Amino acid sequence: MSKALPTRSENYSEWYNELVKRADLAENSAVRGCMVIKPYGYSIWEKMQRALDDMFKETGHTNAYFPLFIPKSYLSKEASHVEGFAKECAVVTHYRLKNDPDGKGVIVDPEAKLEEELIVRPTSETVIWSTYKNWIQSYRDLPLLINQWANVVRWEMRTRLFLRTAEFLWQEGHTAHSTSQEAIAETKQMLEVYAQFAEEWMALPVVKGVKTANERFAGAEDTYCIEAMMQDGKALQAGTSHFLGQNFATAFDVKFQDKEGKLDYVWGTSWGVSTRLMGALVMAHSDDAGLVLPPKLAPIQVVIVPIYRNEEQLAQISEKVGEIVKQLKKLGISVKYDSSDNNKPGFKFAEYELKGVPVRLAMGGRDLENGTVEVARRDTKTKETVSIEGIATYIQDLLDNIQQAIYDKALAFREENTYKVDSFEEFNSILDTKGGFILAHWDGTSETEDKIKEETKATIRCIPLDQEAEEGVCIYSGKPSKGRVVFARAY
Repeated sequence: MSKALPTRSENYSEWYNELVKRADLAENSAVRGCMVIKPYGYSIWEKMQRALDDMFKETGHTNAYFPLFIPKSYLSKEASHVEGFAKECAVVTHYRLKNDPDGKGVIVDPEAKLEEELIVRPTSETVIWSTYKNWIQSYRDLPLLINQWANVVRWEMRTRLFLRTAEFLWQEGHTAHSTSQEAIAETKQMLEVYAQFAEEWMALPVVKGVKTANERFAGAEDTYCIEAMMQDGKALQAGTSHFLGQNFATAFDVKFQDKEGKLDYVWGTSWGVSTRLMGALVMAHSDDAGLVLPPKLAPIQVVIVPIYRNEEQLAQISEKVGEIVKQLKKLGISVKYDSSDNNKPGFKFAEYELKGVPVRLAMGGRDLENGTVEVARRDTKTKETVSIEGIATYIQDLLDNIQQAIYDKALAFREENTYKVDSFEEFNSILDTKGGFILAHWDGTSETEDKIKEETKATIRCIPLDQEAEEGVCIYSGKPSKGRVVFARAY
């Protein structure tokens, strides 16, 4: 085995970067700012995709695919949208290469300049709404509920695997409705879908809320979000859902005829989550020994390692293990039997611990005689010897227990690191010494929000949807406040 991981307490950032690489989730690519998602990491992303896709279809959405390239003029049509993304856009200006006359490879052909530059999509609202103009004529065409699985490019200067890369994978939903009420209901419904996925699949407790005007999506009337706490106390935005009003419909002239024959602009939403969720999964649950994966998202839920003296004993163990594997697979549990002879059992144990396999079974000669197997759980690192009789059902229950235990631990951590403060002095002290989520009064102005961010690097993560009405005074300005908001430093 290679040397131990850096610890979270020593260097949280280095621990994260090293773990992502050593656990075979991803690595930096030859292309600046871009990553290679390795098979093990992509297997987790596939599980996320499958679960989310089922949830989207359950709520009436269908998948489609739209172009990677967006004409520059499209981005000019919605002013706040282009302003929000202008600094991150990659631009295609030419369509052909030619051999360098000096014999030094190829050069861009200056004669092959595009009439209009193309933007590599940072998000797809503009190209999709230009398409919706052709699809929507009447109220009978609504609601239009479309999702796209795709890659996007945002030209980030400082990158980190999964959390911030120049290219990343995501899904983006884009829906059109006949009324504002229906569009708002859709926006909130998809927020609930994201929250349910985060909590039930990722074992990640989240705070549901609405963004301030400063933090909302460029071109939206309102942005709803789920915010999660990582183990270093920082916040990570785990999903967003946007009520677009009629902004994009107006920009692209998307009108419909209502039941009375009157023409009106449609109402829109967009919503998305990305491979950033992979980063959240690592940072929320893992420890100094490696990944800790919730069973629902683990590529391998159970690994079985034989401990044997000779080939004859291995054959006997393999026969017994074969029966266990069949039983587990029958229950839909993903299992791997590692009888390879290239590494000793101790090495294998450490490797599967690093990769976060939720349950490890070990069977040796004594287990063979006694009809038992050693069961080790990754989350608590506890071991016990269990009878082979009924082992499949036992493992099934254990996986459910681990899923819940990982969620409960993350929730307890968030609660222990959430603080109510009533002064700016206390706010700064907790932020610098403890981090976490800070519930504090804010006067509702962008000016105060900007000043707090400038002085502390903390932002308002959201105004919680379950915010209690509570009269108070803003911690910064001393002006009246109607309730507490969630502040934190964030990724």
